[in-house]
Amino acid sequence: MKLKTCWAMSLLLCFLVASPFASAATITFSTAAGSSVADGSVSASATFTTTGGLLTITLTDLLANPTSAGQLVSDVDFSLSNALSGTTTFGSSASQITINGDGSTSAGPTASTGWAFGGLAGGGFTICVICPAGSGLSTSGPAREIIGPGPYTNANGSIAGNGPHNPFLNQFATFTVANSAITANTTVSNVIFSFGTVPGVNVPGTSDGGGGGGSAVPEPTSTVLLGSGLAGMLFFLKRRQATQL
Repeated sequence: MKLKTCWAMSLLLCFLVASPFASAATITFSTAAGSSVADGSVSASATFTTTGGLLTITLTDLLANPTSAGQLVSDVDFSLSNALSGTTTFGSSASQITINGDGSTSAGPTASTGWAFGGLAGGGFTICVICPAGSGLSTSGPAREIIGPGPYTNANGSIAGNGPHNPFLNQFATFTVANSAITANTTVSNVIFSFGTVPGVNVPGTSDGGGGGGSAVPEPTSTVLLGSGLAGMLFFLKRRQATQL
């Protein structure tokens, strides 16, 4: 009977370790407090999640009530710890918003962002609507920058009622990069945010793991699942020992 119990416990532990819920990692990079560009203050974050065959990025503009389109997120560059190989599939989604001439808003559809994904000449990757010079990427720019939360009482003519710049992406966008070389052990580093309607207005990102390099860490749901399973195993064994006594 003891042999059966050990076998069952081993099987449960193997399931928890091999579970897909325990095979993802996440890290967030942000602009430093007080960051700014020529048009004013900027604030953004990017959360990267790696799992088997998939990288997911949530890119967020955190600056409320911006004044100029030059303060809006238009690009994020990053490096991966391993090269991509074979076929790569890129996808994206965001809710659109139009800022009218009087600062009021009109909600648009949730749809593809119109942004592009590609490699950089010096190494690394970019996801962009205003893409780095020489990247050769085609996008829907200069519309569909990511704009932070309203109200938009400070918005000047580069935002409010500006036909070529509207619609914007409402606060955040989600991007996916599917490639078989990506695993939960793939780490992200060298994150740079870009702002505005011309390329090259860059602000480096700092990771929540400390420093600019960063490393992926287990998702909270993974830790909870594994911890709950181990706690359940200990409870079962203690109860069984009490019964045998």
